[in-house]
Amino acid sequence: MKNLLQIVSTATDLGAAALVLLRRGLMDPHRPVQALRASRWMRQYGAFAGLIRHSAARYGSAPALTDEHGTLTFAELERQSNALAHGLSAHGVGPGAVIGVLARNHRGLLLTLFAAGHTGARVVLLNTGFAAPQLADVCRRERVTTVIADEEFTDLLDVLEPRVLRVLGWSERDCGRLSLTAIAAGQPTDPLPAPETVGAIVLLTSGTTGTPKGAPRNRVSPLQSAQLIDRIPWPAHASYYVAAPMFHATGLATCTMGLALGSRVILARRFDPVAALVAIERHRVQALIVVPTMLTRILDLGPDVLARYDTSSLRVVFAAGSALSPELCRRTADAFGDVLYNLYGSTEVAVAAVATPEDLRAAPGTVGRPPLGCTMAAYDERRRRITEPGRTGTLFVSSGLSFQGYTDGGQKESVDGLLSTGDTGHFDESGLWFVDGRDDDMIVSGGENVFPLEVENLLAEHPDVLEAAVVGVGDAEFGQRLRAFVVRSSETLESDDVRAFVRSQLARHKVPRDVVFIDQLPRNETGKVLKKVLQEECS
Repeated sequence: MKNLLQIVSTATDLGAAALVLLRRGLMDPHRPVQALRASRWMRQYGAFAGLIRHSAARYGSAPALTDEHGTLTFAELERQSNALAHGLSAHGVGPGAVIGVLARNHRGLLLTLFAAGHTGARVVLLNTGFAAPQLADVCRRERVTTVIADEEFTDLLDVLEPRVLRVLGWSERDCGRLSLTAIAAGQPTDPLPAPETVGAIVLLTSGTTGTPKGAPRNRVSPLQSAQLIDRIPWPAHASYYVAAPMFHATGLATCTMGLALGSRVILARRFDPVAALVAIERHRVQALIVVPTMLTRILDLGPDVLARYDTSSLRVVFAAGSALSPELCRRTADAFGDVLYNLYGSTEVAVAAVATPEDLRAAPGTVGRPPLGCTMAAYDERRRRITEPGRTGTLFVSSGLSFQGYTDGGQKESVDGLLSTGDTGHFDESGLWFVDGRDDDMIVSGGENVFPLEVENLLAEHPDVLEAAVVGVGDAEFGQRLRAFVVRSSETLESDDVRAFVRSQLARHKVPRDVVFIDQLPRNETGKVLKKVLQEECS
């Protein structure tokens, strides 16, 4: 009976997903053969190679990608990726091979993903913020056989084993190294035969607490697209500016979403807030994809600078990767209107919840509600499900796309078929969810549970605070206490001012005993604050 219920539930979700895809334009009800063909290609070649074959057949000569080397149409993207696939195959890349990609946002990264699907190789997306030891550890653990890296990272490759094939992914000049361009030169532009086994993609965790872990994505399901678009009106035949790094799920998923909808994707290797505004105006960008720190940098330009650029085309500002403070939600709405969408998820569980502009107006800082096919629940320390609003517990999620385990054999904690996100949170009486902080960030001070994120969000509202991070440190009297690291906009702001501001709005045990002023917070490439670095500064 249990298996029957699971089959019925899965079938129901897939049916609902199909309706979402039809509503958003990812499937054309008048061309069922087209949908069947796309499904076949994705089964044969994987999600990315199947996507470009389908998009090229559907959109042809429409502009697909614009980067610093110019613009490519959908048909040109497919032909170039086919040529690259033939070239990689000639270099021994096929089923069983593992390609590590160390690249910023540009065509080389996408071409590699498309080509790898045709060869059957696995792709590991490497963090561009890696130091040499991390790169060596990850490539060794994931058994990488080929690394495709931008020229700026070539010095890091010295730590790799000699057997690893090194390929240049992006260069400003001809530097005599083996490159993607050279590998594809003169090769056929027709697709390779489908590989015997479909290659997977491996996303890496953020690694804020240690060496990043590998989370493979082997499955292709309509639910993946449906969950991303269920509560977000992604525009079709438009322009997307993908600023979020594509080695992470946020940038990669939204980039492929844009291509699937026949939109032009605009990429820049390095984020610059003014350049982003220029691109929005020039290309009439309707969807802007960022991590919260990028959105903050745009807004920090101030109203006078923002007013110089026409951003009226924006319909979706999509932010994910780290928490959105209530103040950032309000600032975005004031600057651009009701266009902000916030996705909460993780590398392991994929999508967990989405907040719409209406949600964020009603409750700034909320992560919204689970979309189609997703379940989110909070559990107490004895792993009993919490059913009353406002009570904090550990968050567990099932999305139907949750990973099946890390590449090293490890797994996340699971309860009732749901995986832990590692965060704590709660829901309110209207069913909106809120993240209270990382499970391992919570401290106990004088017998009281304290979540640093609550204090951080409050400090973000102080007019003289640019950003802040709060961590727990040992205390002989109370067990632990809070220490706040603050980036201030005015030198007149003193430690006592910070403590008084918190004391005026929060309980006494939530007031930071220590306040440290710093020039900037340490962050990784996706904008997450490296609290481990701050903790080390405390010791």
